[in-house]
Amino acid sequence: VQVAESGGGLVQAGGSVRLSCAASGSTLGINGMGWYRQAPGKERELVAGIAVGDGSTSYADSVKGRFTISRDNVKNTMFLQMNNLKPEDTAVYYCKFRRWYGLQTDYWGKGTLVTVSS
Repeated sequence: VQVAESGGGLVQAGGSVRLSCAASGSTLGINGMGWYRQAPGKERELVAGIAVGDGSTSYADSVKGRFTISRDNVKNTMFLQMNNLKPEDTAVYYCKFRRWYGLQTDYWGKGTLVTVSS
């Protein structure tokens, strides 16, 4: 499975950014998608997740009401719409696909930097 992210960049506080992430190759069995982020000097944390089957979502408390995760199952693509961004949202954002095909495997994107200026 190959993973390609797009989006990110520099945005002012209060602004919006949309991230995209697409999986290609052996995508049969993908059952979960998620976005993580890692700020300088901090550990990587889960931002939002979505189930492929029923579309159920979960969010970190710090982004609830501001970020929205969505997916296109046909295209094996996920999105993260980030609104009302704050300087503390500055981080490298990573997407992850979880696949079950005999065994569970996670596939990560390379990360995209989002910088929010105050």
